[in-house]
Amino acid sequence: MGFELLDVVAAHGAEQVAFAADDETGLRAIVAIHSTVLGSGLGGTRFYPFASEEDALVDVLRLAKGMAYKHAVCGNDLGGAKAVIIGDPRTDRTEPLILSYARLVDRLGGRYLTAEDVGTTQADMDLIRTVTPHVTGVSESLGGSGDPSPATAWGVLHAMQAVAERLWGDAALEGRHVAIAGTGKVGAALARHLAGVGCRLTLADVRSDVVTALARELGAATVDPAAIHQVACDILSPCALGATINARTIPDLRCAAVCGCANNQLATDADGDRLAAAGVLYAPDYVVNAGGVINIADELGPDGYHRERALKRVETIHDTLAQVFAVAVAETITPAAAADRIAERRLLANSTQ
Repeated sequence: MGFELLDVVAAHGAEQVAFAADDETGLRAIVAIHSTVLGSGLGGTRFYPFASEEDALVDVLRLAKGMAYKHAVCGNDLGGAKAVIIGDPRTDRTEPLILSYARLVDRLGGRYLTAEDVGTTQADMDLIRTVTPHVTGVSESLGGSGDPSPATAWGVLHAMQAVAERLWGDAALEGRHVAIAGTGKVGAALARHLAGVGCRLTLADVRSDVVTALARELGAATVDPAAIHQVACDILSPCALGATINARTIPDLRCAAVCGCANNQLATDADGDRLAAAGVLYAPDYVVNAGGVINIADELGPDGYHRERALKRVETIHDTLAQVFAVAVAETITPAAAADRIAERRLLANSTQ
């Protein structure tokens, strides 16, 4: 690793970075462990065709830090970590490559616990489990929690109830208009929850056939994905790509709040300030979408995974978000800054024990 990449690692403050290169299988992977102050670092493995090793390193370091903050805020006794496999999962994924990656995870001795992420699948996690126990989110038949998207959607629903309390003094969402950008697994499950509690919905997705079928099922309206942020609504819920809340889109917002499951919704830190200046309440994404990691964390208990217990813990996202809003008001900062501050305080308190 060149000195330039060492500088990148130092700038992000990671505890440990592990690189793997296996010419036999074609594996090129990086594991970044940001912090183990609260426990083993847990975060997914992203399989993606990065343009360069440096791009992959920057991404995995940023994601690992985000996981540290997510676990700290939601109350998990877990550290922050992430991994990337450099390549195109459509063409480069092979069983020998995944097994080689599993051996990398195993060599880290439990400091890193992997899980599914963009480009990897539950089948990959099940294969990794044949090599190492340091993997989560495996199939229910193997004692895991299975697909995390239902838990994530359940958490977003409870986050929206905290938003409703903050804005309108009542957690009830009946009659509220929610615009959902992205109707993948989480977005579709969220839409069904919201329809069930009496919300009016506007949906958008780049897959017109998928969004049309869901809208017909729920009696929802649809709009072009490029215009979803302009819909006049109570809550805009980004559930697809990140960085959609930015200097270009914020002036067009016609919502009272932004609350969704997409990662990295703000393009820059300054966009949190822009939202506040526009009078739009922001529910920080890594607080809102923590249901998946809360659900997975339940696998690690001494008696294994219990879905009802896990989902009850997911519901505490409501209380966590209410705390974020309270700190933001008390300390005159944005909710995004308040979430970071709560995470940093917990990490600092545990690092000095």
